[in-house]
Amino acid sequence: MKMKFGAIVVDGRGKIGGHVASKNRGGAYLRTKVTPSNPKTSLQAAVRNRLTSLSPGWRGLTASERESWNNAVANFAGTNIFADKVNPSGINLYTKLNANLLEIGKPTINTAPLPSEVEPVLTVSATAAAGVPAFSVVFTPTPVPAGTKFIIRATGQVSAGISNLKSKFRNVVVLDSADTSPENLLAAYTAKFGTLVAGQKIGVEIVPVNSVTGQKGQAVSTSLIVAA
Repeated sequence: MKMKFGAIVVDGRGKIGGHVASKNRGGAYLRTKVTPSNPKTSLQAAVRNRLTSLSPGWRGLTASERESWNNAVANFAGTNIFADKVNPSGINLYTKLNANLLEIGKPTINTAPLPSEVEPVLTVSATAAAGVPAFSVVFTPTPVPAGTKFIIRATGQVSAGISNLKSKFRNVVVLDSADTSPENLLAAYTAKFGTLVAGQKIGVEIVPVNSVTGQKGQAVSTSLIVAA
């Protein structure tokens, strides 16, 4: 449980007893803790394996390599759930950037990099159809900038009335530098999620990743209704 104190407690996040503190557009709230199902999907296994493989990697670094990560943390400061600026630990920075590199098929790095620009995704749009199956994603900039990879993520098909897709995105393909728009996503999508169904909703987002440092940029997303 994380709490932020003022004259009294002014905000909170996390678990306490059988409850969870969080916040949405309506303000802070407390809800009963629910244990989610753990389907143990191949995606979950892949993520866990990446993280597990990095623990011995950290232990195998030289003293100077570990020092480079510990000294670099201020360069990669982020914000916590209260929007306060915080530094990661050296091991957390090592794990985060290298997990991102493994996610896009790049080798891990032993020495902390200098922060570099992550080329942003500017626009994303997508169309799909069930009758004559088709699924295309259009993006800019095109081609994918040098030193960058784009992770195209999508959701499974859901009811058109569902608006919150945030937790449903899964990686579908990774585009290399110089790959161009549009991207035909049909084969990769149907292999992961099944046949397209008219009237269903799909979310699509693209996440840019610096292929040298492992830094991720802001995801840009859109959604579509599968045409007949």
